[in-house]
Amino acid sequence: MEGGSSLDSKIESLLNVEKQMRLNGDIAGTKKAAIDILQLCFEARAWKTLNDQIVVLSKRRGQLKQAVTAMVQQAMQYIDETPDIETKIELIKTLNSVSAGKIYVEIERARLIKRLAKIKEEQGQIAEAADLMQEIAVETFGAMAKTEKIAFILEQVRLCLDRQDYVRAQILSRKISPRVFDADPSKEKKKPKDAEGLVEEAPANIPSLLQLKRIYYEHMIRFYSHSNDYLEICRCYKSIYEIPSVKEDPSQWIPVLRKICWYLVLSPHDPMQSSLLNSTLEDKNLSEIPHFRSLLKQVITMEVVQWTSLWNTFKEEFENEKNMLGGSLGDKAAEDLQERIIEHNILVVSKYYARITVKRLAELLCLTVEEAEKHLSDMVVSKALVAKVDRPLGIVCFQTAKDSNGILNSWAMNLEKLLDLVEKSCHQIHKETMVHKAALKA
Repeated sequence: MEGGSSLDSKIESLLNVEKQMRLNGDIAGTKKAAIDILQLCFEARAWKTLNDQIVVLSKRRGQLKQAVTAMVQQAMQYIDETPDIETKIELIKTLNSVSAGKIYVEIERARLIKRLAKIKEEQGQIAEAADLMQEIAVETFGAMAKTEKIAFILEQVRLCLDRQDYVRAQILSRKISPRVFDADPSKEKKKPKDAEGLVEEAPANIPSLLQLKRIYYEHMIRFYSHSNDYLEICRCYKSIYEIPSVKEDPSQWIPVLRKICWYLVLSPHDPMQSSLLNSTLEDKNLSEIPHFRSLLKQVITMEVVQWTSLWNTFKEEFENEKNMLGGSLGDKAAEDLQERIIEHNILVVSKYYARITVKRLAELLCLTVEEAEKHLSDMVVSKALVAKVDRPLGIVCFQTAKDSNGILNSWAMNLEKLLDLVEKSCHQIHKETMVHKAALKA
C-alpha cells in the first residue's frame, strides 16, 4: 500500500509539472514529464496504472502532439517486458486507442496492429488477425519506409490466403507493383514528408527488397495455385529464378527451374507460353537438368508424343516434386499434363493434315473416337484451333473456310506474284540478248 501511495504521489507531482510545461508550450519539458510518468509505472510494474496514465495524458487539454508521439514510442518499448499475454494485449489495445485517428502516430499504430494480429494468429484466430490488418491502409503513409510498406501489405495478403479469402488477397496484392522490386535502392533519394522530418528508416526485422520480392511471388504462387493458373505460376517462378541470390546458388535455382519446366508443359498453348518455352530452352542452366530439356524439346517439336512412353519416362520426376521447393504440382496436375499432351498432338495433326478421319485421329492420339472428338471440340470452343467435324462421314477438316474477299485477295496476290516472275524473266532474257550482241560486235 505504501508503495502504491508513493507511486501515486510521484505521478501526481509529475502531472503538475507536465501541466505547467504544457501550458507554457515547452515541448521538451512536456515530453520528459510524460515519459517519466510512464517510466515510473513501468519500474513499479503497475501495468494497469500505466494504461490509465497513457489514456489520461493523451486526453489532457491542449496536449502537444510531440508529447503523444514520444509517449506512444516509449510505451511500445514496454510491450515485450509484459509478464503475460493478457497484459501485453491490454497495453497494445490502449496504445491503439490512443493513436487512432492521429496522423502523426500512424506508423506506430500500424506496427501495433501488426503485433496484435501476430498474437491473434498464434492463438489460432486467423480471421480476426486478417480483419485487424485490413483496417490499416499503409500505402497512404508518406513517412513509412517503402520496404516496411511492402512487408505490411504482404502480411495482409498472407493472412487473406490463410483464411482462403482469395478475392481480397488479389485486391491487396495489386497494391504492390512488381516493378518496385527492380528499383535500385542505392539510387533512391529520401524525400521529406513535411518540414519536420524525413521518411523513417525501416526497422531491423524488415526483410530487404529482394527478400520481399521472393515472398511476394511465393504468395502469388499460392494465389494462382487455387485456380490452377499454370502460366501465371510459371511466370512467378521465373521472377524468383531471376533473383541474383537464387541464380548464384545451384541448390536454389535447380528446384525453381524444374518447376518452371513443369508449369510450362502444364500451361495451355498460347503465344505467351510459346515465348516462355523458347526463352527457357535457350537458358544454359537447363543443361544441368537434361531430363527437363528433353521434356521441353518434345513439347516444342511438331511431332506426335506418345503419352504412355512420356509418362513412364517422367513419372518418377513428377512424383519427386512433392519433396522439392514449392511442394507438389497440384491435385489435377497429372490429368492436366495428359490433356496438354493430347492438345499438342492435335495441333501437330492439324499442321500436317488438311482432312483426316476421326478414327485415324483417335489412333494417332491413342484415344477412343468419343474422347478424340471431345478434346477436339474443346480446343475449337477455346479458339486454340480451327476445325470442322463432319460426323456422318467421320471426317475432320482443319482448313478454314475463306470468304469471298479472302479468295479475291489470294487471287490478286497470286496474279501479282505471277506478273513479278514474268517481269524478272523478261529482264533476264533482255540481259542475255544484250550480252550476246556485244560479243558478236566484238
